[in-house]
Amino acid sequence: MDDLDQRLIAELRRDGRASVQHLSDRLGISRATVRARMARLQQQGEILGYTAITRGDVSDATVRGLVLIGIEGRGGDRIMARLSGMAQVTAVHSTNGKWDLVVEISAQSLAELDEVLRRIRNLDGVTTSETNLLLSSRRASSRWT
Repeated sequence: MDDLDQRLIAELRRDGRASVQHLSDRLGISRATVRARMARLQQQGEILGYTAITRGDVSDATVRGLVLIGIEGRGGDRIMARLSGMAQVTAVHSTNGKWDLVVEISAQSLAELDEVLRRIRNLDGVTTSETNLLLSSRRASSRWT
């Protein structure tokens, strides 16, 4: 990927629905070049898809956080399945280092968040956890906050 490809991807990250004309104007290149570059990037697997950002993704109304979890023994798959079944859990990531799992959670209030954390900490096999509240978020190369 050259500099123009990277600039094109940055524009698409800002607005995945931007028209070819808009991209052409922003990058100072022809529409044909934009179309050809996008087709090549998709064919090469550099662009895997486009996404929509919902109001919930950027809403200040919810309480969001990351829960870092330490697990004893081999209960990881079972714990991941239990976590995935909780409505307030938006993603579960396995990781390396001090923590075994990183869990993204979202709740409507601090009281609801506290209840979710209590349920997570009470799961059999969870030995330790640390929670960090997300105060604001910014997507990479995005205008959304």
